[in-house]
Amino acid sequence: MNERPRPSAPPPPAHSPPLLPPAPSGPLAGGRGHGPEPRSDLLCPTARPAAAAMRRGGPAALAACLAGALAVLAGPGPDSSVWGGRRPPRSYGHLEGDVRCRRLFSATRFFLSIDGGGGVEGTRWRERPGSIVEIRSVRVGVVAIRAVHTGFYLAMNKQGKLYGSKEFSPNCKFKERIEENGYNTYASLRWRHRGRPMFLSLNSKGRPRRGGKTRRQHLSTHFLPMLVS
Repeated sequence: MNERPRPSAPPPPAHSPPLLPPAPSGPLAGGRGHGPEPRSDLLCPTARPAAAAMRRGGPAALAACLAGALAVLAGPGPDSSVWGGRRPPRSYGHLEGDVRCRRLFSATRFFLSIDGGGGVEGTRWRERPGSIVEIRSVRVGVVAIRAVHTGFYLAMNKQGKLYGSKEFSPNCKFKERIEENGYNTYASLRWRHRGRPMFLSLNSKGRPRRGGKTRRQHLSTHFLPMLVS
């Protein structure tokens, strides 16, 4: 019995099918890249974990790389070894040294004056020597007040007495605060009376009041720093 001839296999195609593009490699594909790997010995410590992640690959490699780069650009933080684990000291140098030339006019209608003998009093005479003062910032919220013509600094002692001092000392530092009515108050930075601040004050006769008898709400402690024309 004759067997039917089997059909011959189809001839091979004239052209081979196009090759598929190579699978992506590198950190984005989860495999190893073909380029040179970064040398970890040449990287700073914050970038080494990112380099290791790039070698291992995986979806998180790119994020780790970016985080490492940002850490390098940001530089050492407050908790780095540069400051021994402590926060870096704050600097207010840009606020220090500000000098204002003013006349301090009290709510009792007197100009603060420091005479040539260091006496502190109030005067109605606007042009009196000793009534023009320099208000210099010592640090944020703290000022020193110095009479331009006489050279005396306004000072307050432990008993709350106001006087003029030729030398600058801790007694010459006052806390400056703007009150709700727009006036300024000046309280001794160094001394307090029974836990209460002691203020620069001129009574209704222009005489300085003892700091222990002053209160923030008293009009005698309120002053307007007036521009010198």
